[in-house]
Amino acid sequence: MTDRTPDLDALDRRSYLQATGAAALGAAGLAGCVGRASGTLATQVTDQPADIDDFESLVVTVEGFWLGPEGAEPESDDSETDGDDETDAADGNETDAGGNETDTADDEDGEEESADGREYHEFDEAQEADLVELQNGETQLIDERELQTGEYPYLQLDVSAADGTLTDGSDAPVDLPGNAPLKFNEAFEIRENTRTTFTADFAPVLRGNGRYLLRPVPSGIEVEYEESSDDTTDDGNSTEDGS
Repeated sequence: MTDRTPDLDALDRRSYLQATGAAALGAAGLAGCVGRASGTLATQVTDQPADIDDFESLVVTVEGFWLGPEGAEPESDDSETDGDDETDAADGNETDAGGNETDTADDEDGEEESADGREYHEFDEAQEADLVELQNGETQLIDERELQTGEYPYLQLDVSAADGTLTDGSDAPVDLPGNAPLKFNEAFEIRENTRTTFTADFAPVLRGNGRYLLRPVPSGIEVEYEESSDDTTDDGNSTEDGS
């Protein structure tokens, strides 16, 4: 009869190889995570005149933002439409051409990635900004975070509500774009040891039905790059628009 007693030395060697192999894989995975450089993205909002003079206050609530798929080509800007398209419910969700929400998947950090490769970053707390106070070059910082370096074709704000009060004290119906949410088609980079400031510019526009619509203002988008204190240039100046 064949002796089937386990070879303890062989088992010990096998267990040792399995353990060291798993440790090596774990170390390689960790190196892959920490090996990629990071930079800072600061997101600001501002307001162009448009029909803002009609308002005593116009408070927008921003829940987070999407980043366009890394490395994708910038899209053509179609925000100069007349704004008469039907609007989606004011829930800040992206919709496709048929008005349906696109699928997203949560990751362990509470971030989401949609089917088209966009990344969603939710704020710890929703941020409010009164657009009436953000005129004539005034801006408001709504988020600042570390992100991995990369190139992105646009930034899209997740605005969940817009509450307007007109100068006569009455409430103003302000719609959020449905099939064309507040997407700011300006390519930008997250650079190593650099603070990228993306200023999203949007404004209320009076429509023919007496309602207002929030629209991006492409000409008002600004992107600035400022090196961190350890790598600042001699004159300390930041560069604009990727220069």
